[in-house]
Amino acid sequence: MPPATLVLLAAGSVQFGSGLAATLFDDLGSGGTVFLRVLFAAVVLGLIWRPEIRGRARRDLWLAAVFGLTLAGMNACFYASIDRIPLGIAVTFEFIGPLGVAVAGSRKPLDLLWVVLAAAGIVLLSGFGDGGGLDGLGVALALIAGGFWAAYIVLSERTGQVFPGGSGLAIAMVVAAAVLVPVGVADAGDALLEPELLALGAVVAILSSAIPYSLELEALRRMPRRVFGVLMSLDPAMAALAGFIVLGQDLGVRELLAIGLVVAASVGVSLETREPVVVEP
Repeated sequence: MPPATLVLLAAGSVQFGSGLAATLFDDLGSGGTVFLRVLFAAVVLGLIWRPEIRGRARRDLWLAAVFGLTLAGMNACFYASIDRIPLGIAVTFEFIGPLGVAVAGSRKPLDLLWVVLAAAGIVLLSGFGDGGGLDGLGVALALIAGGFWAAYIVLSERTGQVFPGGSGLAIAMVVAAAVLVPVGVADAGDALLEPELLALGAVVAILSSAIPYSLELEALRRMPRRVFGVLMSLDPAMAALAGFIVLGQDLGVRELLAIGLVVAASVGVSLETREPVVVEP
């Protein structure tokens, strides 16, 4: 299978996993859903990488712990956001985080164009000047998730330099799951013990973590990082499609145009920069 197809399948898996997660909000709330997603992802990553803690330097463990706090914040804010605003719009706002990191890493005059395009898309998407129609808290949470995503990119690179393979991510995911226990219990309560909901939570974790990780790792072995970054820039559009198919979320011409502007800016930045591209866990 061509590597570009692998990346697109990975993006679809992540976004359709988010769409499926949103269907659990009525039973588990966004807090309970994100807790199950992170918990099962931690189990899967732990089984794959079997991280060793003994003998590690204290500063390395602190790095993994901070990484885990970032993961918890990013996922919790994003899930709370898609509980309030459409999936495609939330991912577009969130995508400002990695876009900002890419622009900061490039520093070329043409980057100003990409910043203007992205800013125009965000202003258009927010409905500034006409009262909009989006939940303000949902937008704020998506932007905060984008900030956590930017921090995740930086911490992921540092963690990868300290820990072999994905063992650092596995430790961080365990920390994130532990942090989200009170959030999940408070939001979902006894529903966390229902077998059907647990099974769906596991499916969400597989769609959002196990499958896309595998596909992306294989794709990166066979294509340049910058091409990978261009394809990853289609995430907001893929999220809009997943929101339409899974959740029946229609988007108007203005929203689609705004998403298109952010996608164009992301593609432009990806072509300009040679910095590593890190995807959302």
